[in-house]
Amino acid sequence: MLVKGPRGTNDVMPSESYKWQYLECKFREACRKFGYSEIRTPVFEHTELFERGVGETTDVVQKEMYTFNDKGDRSITLKPEGTAPVVRSFIENKLYAEAQPSKIYYITPCFRYERPQAGRLRAFHQFGAEVFGSGESSMDAEVMALVDSFLKGLGLKNIELRINSIGCPTCRNEYNEKLKSYLAPKLEKLCDTCVGRYDKNPMRILDCKNESCQAEIGDAPKMIDNLCGECETHFAETKKYLDALNVEYVVDPKIVRGLDYYTKTAFEFISRDIGTQATVSGGGRYDGLVESLGGKPTPAVGFGMGIERLILTLESCGIEIPKPEGLDIFIVSMGENADLEAFKILNRIRAAGLSGDKDYLGRSTKAQFKYADKKNARYTVIIGDDELEKGVVSLKNMETGEQVQVEIDKLEQAIMGGN
Repeated sequence: MLVKGPRGTNDVMPSESYKWQYLECKFREACRKFGYSEIRTPVFEHTELFERGVGETTDVVQKEMYTFNDKGDRSITLKPEGTAPVVRSFIENKLYAEAQPSKIYYITPCFRYERPQAGRLRAFHQFGAEVFGSGESSMDAEVMALVDSFLKGLGLKNIELRINSIGCPTCRNEYNEKLKSYLAPKLEKLCDTCVGRYDKNPMRILDCKNESCQAEIGDAPKMIDNLCGECETHFAETKKYLDALNVEYVVDPKIVRGLDYYTKTAFEFISRDIGTQATVSGGGRYDGLVESLGGKPTPAVGFGMGIERLILTLESCGIEIPKPEGLDIFIVSMGENADLEAFKILNRIRAAGLSGDKDYLGRSTKAQFKYADKKNARYTVIIGDDELEKGVVSLKNMETGEQVQVEIDKLEQAIMGGN
């Protein structure tokens, strides 16, 4: 049906959009304080970017991407996540030639074909940030501190940061062999998806959401117990810096994240206030991604956060986003000449930086006052033939009910003086 949106999409209505604007403003401000600048990437990219960047063994690439051929017979995909496009832009636009590290944030729509549920839509939106050029553990801690600061600034308290290290290619290769030896006799009891991951990326089996699979692999060897010296040191220093920033955390060996590009640090911010969909934000380090996409070896770390899920979490916690103020004035006009004068007045007050509106439906005077109240106007300006003849208007304070006459050409000063 043309009048029904596609399944898994949602309209943000005017009565709700103020929540999005508020959160976007808060996120921009948090990023500004940490020294991040905004990037905006296209809604679609070449499919290969996500196949190589996100990983062919991930659910995102195997099951969830919106992919199509364009009129030039090129395979195009609507972005399912924000990191790979930012990496592509970092390489293409030679941001590596600028002063490093590059600290970038974004607010972007994303698209994944999956079963719609609370806080998870097919067309959704993300906050995210990426840092390129620093392999220091202090950078990992700062990224997590940014998320922590943003969430706490919104009033969220029942949030837990869980961290893990998933190693580097060197220690992960050794660990994968140990893991495969453990998993081999259990393959017959694992789901088809896990079996398919066994050869290509066995660690992803640990991330399976199938309860029967989890029951089989509950005592699997942990990556955190098999780190090489460098990764072990990096993880220890990351924890040290988090302690220095007073960012509380819990080490969780089960955190592996769902995308192939992560190395070393992996983290999630968890809330128990929205049921089973508990992850509010997730991220980690991905030192090999820039090189795998054609760039020079560049360490990197970042995070993503679903805006819809964040709003759901706030609502579940009883945190109200402040509603915006109403109009400064609403003009109640009576008669054709007064209506024309109302247009002139609106033009003047808007030019002065005030907000204003008037009736456009030929309502009665009483109905105009009711509409002004619905628009939450601070003042109403009443103008009719008598007022026009005298060169004045009646200015009514809608909160106190006080009403005074004001010269038309001094209306702006009267309103501003009453602020």
